[in-house]
Amino acid sequence: MSRYLTSRIGQALLVLWGAYTITYFILYLLPGDPLSIMLSASGMEVDSLSPAQLAKARAYYGLDQGLIERYLHLLWGVLHGDLGQSLTLNRPVTAVLAERLPQTLALAGTAIVLSLIGGVGLAYLTAYVRWQPLKTALARVPALGFSVPVFWMGLLLIQVFAFSLGWFPSTGSEGVESLVLPAVTLAIPSAAVYAQVLQRGFLDVWREPYIVTAYAKGLSRGQVQARHGFRNAALPLLTLIGLQVGNTVSGAVLVETIFARNGVGRLVQDAVLRQDIPVVLAVVTVSAAAFVVINLLVDLLYPVLDPRITHSPKVT
Repeated sequence: MSRYLTSRIGQALLVLWGAYTITYFILYLLPGDPLSIMLSASGMEVDSLSPAQLAKARAYYGLDQGLIERYLHLLWGVLHGDLGQSLTLNRPVTAVLAERLPQTLALAGTAIVLSLIGGVGLAYLTAYVRWQPLKTALARVPALGFSVPVFWMGLLLIQVFAFSLGWFPSTGSEGVESLVLPAVTLAIPSAAVYAQVLQRGFLDVWREPYIVTAYAKGLSRGQVQARHGFRNAALPLLTLIGLQVGNTVSGAVLVETIFARNGVGRLVQDAVLRQDIPVVLAVVTVSAAAFVVINLLVDLLYPVLDPRITHSPKVT
């Protein structure tokens, strides 16, 4: 197990380095001059500055360094816990993230919980129901869930529950009420994926011999499904949970824009448009770290659900 953990940690560090490096070079391939974009965003005309002032500004923000030199400088800072200085906000990136990250974590966490409750609940109900027309109708619900665009779903929820019924605010980040609509919007696609995969898992599990054995022991349908069916049908779901973390983070950018939430999603959007490289790199690093940690936990949970699964063959 120690060798497995060491290997997984090494892979996680490699993923983090790769995500950071690829993002850095992609940002530098974007058209435009970061300094000019930053000055224009702050309302300052670039032509009004002298060459000496522009050179001083480039040196101040480290934009006078070469491509590789600046990359190594930024990477060295990250290794020492320094995420750099925001080019547009003129503040440490760690301070900016500390302000915005709680909003996004609350949104993503709530969306993940809702998607699991909705997806697993729908799949569980579909597997339990015996009346074929209802079973077929429930089995088709996930296809509707992930075929509807997220932005359209968000606007629909705003129209119905904010404008028509007035139950929740349409925008903002204040209070639990403002979290409901964006979390539901973000949760629906993931819940649909979870439900569809788990529905297929239940179909495969019902054909296994141990299900017949469980019925022969006198267990009811509910007991068989809870004790034997779900435990084995949920294995593919674990992999999806790890993968959906990335989709949830990326989806938060769009959802926070729709609902005008002051989170990391909107921060990334503004940073990309203004080529605020340190901010984008920091967010990518944090997102990649969350992704690899979740997937590591998922890998460790596999043997808990199915003891037959081992991470390395035994040597005889």
